[in-house]
Amino acid sequence: MFDLSSSWVWDYWFADDGERYHLFFLYASRALHDPEARHYRASVGHAVSDDLVTWTRVADALVRGEAGSFDDLATWTGSTVRGADGLWYLFYTGSTLADGGKNIQRVGYATSPDLVVWTKAPGSVVEAAAPWYETIDSGAWHDEAFRDPWVFPDPGGDGWHMLVTARAPEGPVFGRGVVGHAWSPDLRTWELRPPLTAPSEKGFGQLEVTQVEVVDGRPVLLFSCLAEHGMPARAPERGGTWAVPAESLLGPFDIEAAYPITDESLYVGRLLRRRDDGQWLLFAFRHLDGEGAFVGGVTDPMPVAWVDDRLTVVDDARLEGAPAPA
Repeated sequence: MFDLSSSWVWDYWFADDGERYHLFFLYASRALHDPEARHYRASVGHAVSDDLVTWTRVADALVRGEAGSFDDLATWTGSTVRGADGLWYLFYTGSTLADGGKNIQRVGYATSPDLVVWTKAPGSVVEAAAPWYETIDSGAWHDEAFRDPWVFPDPGGDGWHMLVTARAPEGPVFGRGVVGHAWSPDLRTWELRPPLTAPSEKGFGQLEVTQVEVVDGRPVLLFSCLAEHGMPARAPERGGTWAVPAESLLGPFDIEAAYPITDESLYVGRLLRRRDDGQWLLFAFRHLDGEGAFVGGVTDPMPVAWVDDRLTVVDDARLEGAPAPA
């Protein structure tokens, strides 16, 4: 497990350079006392590991920008990929406050030759806009949701795709969460595209920290949402991290078929394929303890497998004798 005694640790993502695993994580000082205050004090930390269990903290990756910049309030969740130019690209959420104190989120990026020293590109590269995405003027939600970029290469070799936590401008307020979408030919210039999902009566107000992977030959979408931010039809399930059946990395995604793979004690589930044996693993951050208090800290890896057509956390014993991952 990765945790810090002096800071809360929550959202995170990985990069694998072929020799070491890199963990990028949001953190904020426990001196704030109130864990809810952590969001507006978030920086992006960095740790490295050889085995995904023991982590060594290294220099931080990013901090918030100067006054007036799109990330002058905080730097939030993102993803890291390597471009054709050999550079690493760290896409992240920049947060700022609009008039009236409501939070506006946009996506920017930084580059690095070594995953250690990062240089921010000026300004944001993509943000919420009509007609496809809800903006702050709607007044329907507590923020302008356009965050948590998940970037991956097009399966057919046509550039890059970005999935984003976003909201549609119409539909039930707690069912407007959609998988936002943008495309780029080169990781530097981005074209906003329509969302890959639609609002639903059995949907969610926000689909946080999306990720798509092909796990043992089967595409799957992951996202996180608490019961308080979902439609009433979802409340009995009390999920933290959800999985959605997919036909490909770009969908279609049947959000109404989403099922929980963790309860609300764990949040922001992330999948990573272990390099040495190809086993798919799930991580999460510890969200709530038994009394409902925030905990923080990234879990040790948990093996996952398909069980009765659902992606499921399994123990190592259940994997014995199973077919090797494709």
